[in-house]
Amino acid sequence: MNQDANALPKAVILVSGGLDSATVLAMAHAQGFECYTLSFDYGQRHRAELIAAERISAAYPDVTHKVVTLNLDSIGGSALTDIDIAVPESPTEGIPVTYVPARNTIFLSIALGWAEVLGALDIFIGVNAVDYSGYPDCRPQFISAYESLANVATKAGVEGNHLRIQAPLSNLSKAEIIQQGSQLGVDYSATVSCYQADNQGRACGLCDSCRLRKEGFESAGVADPTRYKLA
Repeated sequence: MNQDANALPKAVILVSGGLDSATVLAMAHAQGFECYTLSFDYGQRHRAELIAAERISAAYPDVTHKVVTLNLDSIGGSALTDIDIAVPESPTEGIPVTYVPARNTIFLSIALGWAEVLGALDIFIGVNAVDYSGYPDCRPQFISAYESLANVATKAGVEGNHLRIQAPLSNLSKAEIIQQGSQLGVDYSATVSCYQADNQGRACGLCDSCRLRKEGFESAGVADPTRYKLA
Protein backbone atom coordinates (compact mmCIF):
# COMPACT_ATOMS: atom_id res chain seq x y z
CA MET A 1 0.00 0.00 0.00
CA ASN A 2 2.73 2.43 -0.92
CA GLN A 3 1.36 5.89 -1.71
CA ASP A 4 2.90 8.28 -4.22
CA ALA A 5 5.19 10.54 -2.22
CA ASN A 6 3.80 13.57 -4.07
CA ALA A 7 0.15 12.60 -3.68
CA LEU A 8 -2.12 13.67 -0.85
CA PRO A 9 -2.67 10.93 1.75
CA LYS A 10 -6.05 9.28 1.28
CA ALA A 11 -8.67 8.86 3.99
CA VAL A 12 -12.10 7.28 4.21
CA ILE A 13 -14.52 9.43 6.20
CA LEU A 14 -17.72 7.94 7.61
CA VAL A 15 -20.40 10.57 6.94
CA SER A 16 -23.87 9.99 8.34
CA GLY A 17 -25.29 13.39 7.42
CA GLY A 18 -25.22 14.62 10.99
CA LEU A 19 -23.41 17.40 12.81
CA ASP A 20 -20.50 15.32 14.10
CA SER A 21 -19.54 13.60 10.85
CA ALA A 22 -19.77 16.89 8.94
CA THR A 23 -17.27 18.33 11.39
CA VAL A 24 -14.94 15.35 11.05
CA LEU A 25 -14.99 15.66 7.26
CA ALA A 26 -14.04 19.33 7.56
CA MET A 27 -11.19 18.42 9.90
CA ALA A 28 -9.81 15.71 7.63
CA HIS A 29 -10.09 17.96 4.60
CA ALA A 30 -8.32 20.81 6.41
CA GLN A 31 -5.51 18.42 7.36
CA GLY A 32 -4.82 17.84 3.68
CA PHE A 33 -6.31 14.39 3.16
CA GLU A 34 -7.78 13.29 -0.14
CA CYS A 35 -11.21 12.47 1.25
CA TYR A 36 -13.52 9.62 0.30
CA THR A 37 -16.83 9.82 2.16
CA LEU A 38 -18.87 6.74 2.97
CA SER A 39 -22.53 6.57 4.01
CA PHE A 40 -24.86 3.66 4.62
CA ASP A 41 -28.42 3.05 3.57
CA TYR A 42 -29.01 0.50 6.32
CA GLY A 43 -32.78 0.59 6.68
CA GLN A 44 -32.83 3.57 9.04
CA ARG A 45 -36.10 5.38 9.61
CA HIS A 46 -34.42 8.79 9.33
CA ARG A 47 -33.51 8.48 5.65
CA ALA A 48 -33.22 12.25 5.21
CA GLU A 49 -29.72 11.88 6.64
CA LEU A 50 -28.60 10.17 3.41
CA ILE A 51 -29.55 13.25 1.41
CA ALA A 52 -27.73 15.36 3.98
CA ALA A 53 -24.61 13.19 3.70
CA GLU A 54 -24.55 13.66 -0.05
CA ARG A 55 -25.06 17.41 0.37
CA ILE A 56 -22.26 17.68 2.95
CA SER A 57 -19.84 15.75 0.73
CA ALA A 58 -20.76 17.78 -2.35
CA ALA A 59 -19.69 20.96 -0.53
CA TYR A 60 -16.13 19.84 -1.29
CA PRO A 61 -15.58 19.54 -5.08
CA ASP A 62 -12.63 17.18 -4.62
CA VAL A 63 -14.43 14.67 -2.38
CA THR A 64 -15.66 11.30 -3.68
CA HIS A 65 -18.87 10.06 -2.05
CA LYS A 66 -20.17 6.49 -1.89
CA VAL A 67 -23.33 4.95 -0.40
CA VAL A 68 -23.37 1.27 0.56
CA THR A 69 -26.69 -0.51 1.09
CA LEU A 70 -27.09 -2.80 4.09
CA ASN A 71 -30.28 -4.31 5.46
CA LEU A 72 -29.85 -3.94 9.20
CA ASP A 73 -33.62 -3.51 9.41
CA SER A 74 -33.84 -7.23 8.61
CA ILE A 75 -32.49 -8.01 12.09
CA GLY A 76 -34.10 -5.02 13.82
CA GLY A 77 -33.40 -4.58 17.50
CA SER A 78 -33.33 -0.78 17.40
CA ALA A 79 -35.82 2.06 17.25
CA LEU A 80 -33.85 3.34 14.27
CA THR A 81 -34.38 0.18 12.20
CA ASP A 82 -37.71 -1.12 13.52
CA ILE A 83 -40.71 1.17 13.12
CA ASP A 84 -42.56 -0.82 15.80
CA ILE A 85 -40.10 0.44 18.43
CA ALA A 86 -40.78 4.05 19.41
CA VAL A 87 -37.98 6.61 19.49
CA PRO A 88 -37.81 7.96 23.07
CA GLU A 89 -38.72 11.63 23.36
CA SER A 90 -37.38 12.11 26.87
CA PRO A 91 -34.13 11.04 28.58
CA THR A 92 -33.85 7.34 29.50
CA GLU A 93 -31.54 5.28 31.69
CA GLY A 94 -28.88 2.94 30.32
CA ILE A 95 -28.17 2.21 26.67
CA PRO A 96 -31.17 3.59 24.74
CA VAL A 97 -33.31 1.66 22.26
CA THR A 98 -31.90 3.87 19.49
CA TYR A 99 -28.64 1.90 19.74
CA VAL A 100 -28.25 -0.14 16.54
CA PRO A 101 -26.56 -3.47 17.41
CA ALA A 102 -22.92 -3.55 16.21
CA ARG A 103 -23.51 -0.65 13.80
CA ASN A 104 -20.10 1.01 14.05
CA THR A 105 -18.33 -2.35 13.91
CA ILE A 106 -20.13 -3.09 10.65
CA PHE A 107 -19.61 0.41 9.24
CA LEU A 108 -15.91 0.43 10.06
CA SER A 109 -15.49 -2.99 8.47
CA ILE A 110 -16.87 -1.73 5.16
CA ALA A 111 -14.76 1.42 5.48
CA LEU A 112 -11.69 -0.71 6.15
CA GLY A 113 -12.28 -2.73 3.00
CA TRP A 114 -12.66 0.41 0.90
CA ALA A 115 -9.55 1.91 2.50
CA GLU A 116 -7.53 -1.11 1.40
CA VAL A 117 -8.84 -0.81 -2.15
CA LEU A 118 -8.01 2.92 -2.24
CA GLY A 119 -4.64 2.59 -0.57
CA ALA A 120 -5.80 4.74 2.35
CA LEU A 121 -4.25 4.35 5.77
CA ASP A 122 -6.69 6.56 7.68
CA ILE A 123 -10.37 6.12 8.51
CA PHE A 124 -12.19 8.97 10.24
CA ILE A 125 -15.32 8.46 12.32
CA GLY A 126 -17.32 11.08 14.23
CA VAL A 127 -17.95 9.16 17.45
CA ASN A 128 -18.10 11.11 20.70
CA ALA A 129 -17.99 9.98 24.31
CA VAL A 130 -18.84 13.24 26.10
CA ASP A 131 -22.20 14.58 24.93
CA TYR A 132 -23.59 11.39 23.42
CA SER A 133 -26.38 8.83 23.79
CA GLY A 134 -24.27 6.25 25.62
CA TYR A 135 -23.72 3.82 22.74
CA PRO A 136 -20.96 1.27 23.55
CA ASP A 137 -19.43 1.56 20.07
CA CYS A 138 -18.77 5.28 20.48
CA ARG A 139 -16.26 4.87 23.31
CA PRO A 140 -12.48 5.31 22.98
CA GLN A 141 -12.03 1.68 24.10
CA PHE A 142 -13.93 0.52 21.05
CA ILE A 143 -11.95 2.70 18.64
CA SER A 144 -8.63 1.51 20.11
CA ALA A 145 -9.69 -2.14 19.95
CA TYR A 146 -10.91 -1.78 16.37
CA GLU A 147 -7.66 -0.17 15.25
CA SER A 148 -5.76 -3.12 16.71
CA LEU A 149 -8.08 -5.49 14.85
CA ALA A 150 -7.64 -3.58 11.58
CA ASN A 151 -3.88 -4.02 11.74
CA VAL A 152 -3.99 -7.80 12.17
CA ALA A 153 -6.95 -8.48 9.88
CA THR A 154 -5.82 -6.82 6.67
CA LYS A 155 -3.25 -7.30 3.92
CA ALA A 156 -2.16 -3.71 4.49
CA GLY A 157 -1.54 -4.28 8.17
CA VAL A 158 0.30 -7.57 7.68
CA GLU A 159 2.57 -5.89 5.13
CA GLY A 160 3.58 -3.27 7.69
CA ASN A 161 1.29 -0.38 6.79
CA HIS A 162 -0.20 0.95 10.01
CA LEU A 163 -3.91 1.68 9.65
CA ARG A 164 -5.34 4.42 11.86
CA ILE A 165 -8.92 4.81 13.07
CA GLN A 166 -9.18 8.51 13.78
CA ALA A 167 -11.91 9.75 16.12
CA PRO A 168 -11.01 13.42 16.69
CA LEU A 169 -14.27 14.25 18.47
CA SER A 170 -14.03 11.56 21.15
CA ASN A 171 -13.25 13.87 24.04
CA LEU A 172 -14.97 17.05 22.88
CA SER A 173 -18.26 18.43 24.14
CA LYS A 174 -20.96 19.13 21.58
CA ALA A 175 -20.32 22.84 22.03
CA GLU A 176 -16.60 22.38 21.33
CA ILE A 177 -17.42 20.35 18.22
CA ILE A 178 -19.70 23.09 16.92
CA GLN A 179 -17.14 25.80 17.66
CA GLN A 180 -14.39 23.94 15.83
CA GLY A 181 -16.66 23.12 12.89
CA SER A 182 -17.79 26.74 12.65
CA GLN A 183 -14.18 27.85 12.44
CA LEU A 184 -13.71 25.40 9.55
CA GLY A 185 -16.76 26.76 7.73
CA VAL A 186 -19.13 23.84 8.27
CA ASP A 187 -22.68 24.68 7.17
CA TYR A 188 -24.68 23.03 9.94
CA SER A 189 -27.95 23.94 8.26
CA ALA A 190 -27.11 21.21 5.73
CA THR A 191 -26.91 18.51 8.42
CA VAL A 192 -29.61 16.23 9.82
CA SER A 193 -29.15 14.77 13.31
CA CYS A 194 -32.71 13.89 14.36
CA TYR A 195 -33.49 10.19 14.91
CA GLN A 196 -36.94 10.66 13.39
CA ALA A 197 -36.48 13.48 10.90
CA ASP A 198 -39.20 13.74 8.27
CA ASN A 199 -38.57 13.39 4.54
CA GLN A 200 -37.70 17.07 4.33
CA GLY A 201 -35.05 16.68 7.01
CA ARG A 202 -37.00 18.59 9.65
CA ALA A 203 -36.21 17.60 13.22
CA CYS A 204 -38.62 16.50 15.94
CA GLY A 205 -36.85 18.56 18.59
CA LEU A 206 -37.61 15.90 21.22
CA CYS A 207 -35.33 12.90 20.70
CA ASP A 208 -31.97 12.42 22.41
CA SER A 209 -30.01 13.55 19.36
CA CYS A 210 -32.10 16.70 18.98
CA ARG A 211 -31.67 17.54 22.65
CA LEU A 212 -27.87 17.14 22.56
CA ARG A 213 -27.65 19.15 19.34
CA LYS A 214 -29.80 22.01 20.65
CA GLU A 215 -27.89 22.19 23.93
CA GLY A 216 -24.63 22.18 21.99
CA PHE A 217 -25.55 25.22 19.93
CA GLU A 218 -26.76 27.06 23.03
CA SER A 219 -23.54 26.30 24.93
CA ALA A 220 -21.38 27.23 21.94
CA GLY A 221 -23.14 30.57 21.55
CA VAL A 222 -23.87 29.74 17.91
CA ALA A 223 -27.27 30.27 16.29
CA ASP A 224 -29.05 26.94 15.82
CA PRO A 225 -29.86 26.50 12.09
CA THR A 226 -31.90 23.34 12.64
CA ARG A 227 -35.29 23.19 10.93
CA TYR A 228 -37.93 21.78 13.28
CA LYS A 229 -41.26 20.19 12.39
CA LEU A 230 -43.08 22.37 14.90
CA ALA A 231 -41.43 25.61 13.75
